[in-house]
Amino acid sequence: MWHAVADALATEFTVVLMDLRGYGDSVRAPADAEHHAYSKRAMALDAIAVMRHHGFTQFQVLAHDRGARVAHRLAADHPEAVQRLMLLDVAPTLGMYDNTSDAFARAYWHWFFLIQPSPLPEALIDSDPVRYLRNVMGQRHAGLAAFAPDALVEYERCAQIPGTGLSICEDYRAAATIDLVHDRADVAAGLKLRQPLRVLWAEHGAVGRYFDVMHLWRERASDVSGASVASGHYIAEEAPEQVLAQAFEFFKN
Repeated sequence: MWHAVADALATEFTVVLMDLRGYGDSVRAPADAEHHAYSKRAMALDAIAVMRHHGFTQFQVLAHDRGARVAHRLAADHPEAVQRLMLLDVAPTLGMYDNTSDAFARAYWHWFFLIQPSPLPEALIDSDPVRYLRNVMGQRHAGLAAFAPDALVEYERCAQIPGTGLSICEDYRAAATIDLVHDRADVAAGLKLRQPLRVLWAEHGAVGRYFDVMHLWRERASDVSGASVASGHYIAEEAPEQVLAQAFEFFKN
């Protein structure tokens, strides 16, 4: 999903691209009853391990949607490692669940489908993963036209890797259970992100339509800036020039 911005970013930064566990070509970890294996805390530890493997103890983070939820937990759990983070088209998970409306539930129906008990959701996905992927991604503002043909082929390939349906569901189940436990513990302790945070949300997306993105992030972080972008949900693919302009300005500071 970063193909339209990665090369340009690499002219100024060392870029490390990471598939979340359960997505892309990463491992499909087995599920557990409490969904710990797909918690954002576990995925954040994956990110720490990857960066240390490449020799980085401190770094900046650019992340979108599911990866942005991991980045939030990464910055919260490892403030010594994350210097700055930019998140695309996402509001805090806890804030989104606490402020869910009927309209949001209809727009983000997959949030509530994927968290249903195993094995039905993953069985339905695995019966035709390409159809599921094209339906979910194609229902957004720009439809499937938002994606470069070779990128869409790659998304479809990864969706057909055995275990992907389970991994997707477990990611969302974790978000609705153990991740909320971790988030509520942070709120109860009065913990906020200390790093500078830049948030970009889609002008034509559900997150900005149904939530006060800046307000929710200011509840969870101390230094927040942000703006809407004239695109749909897949900002890095629909509006790469705007992402690059924001990233160069934010990260080079």
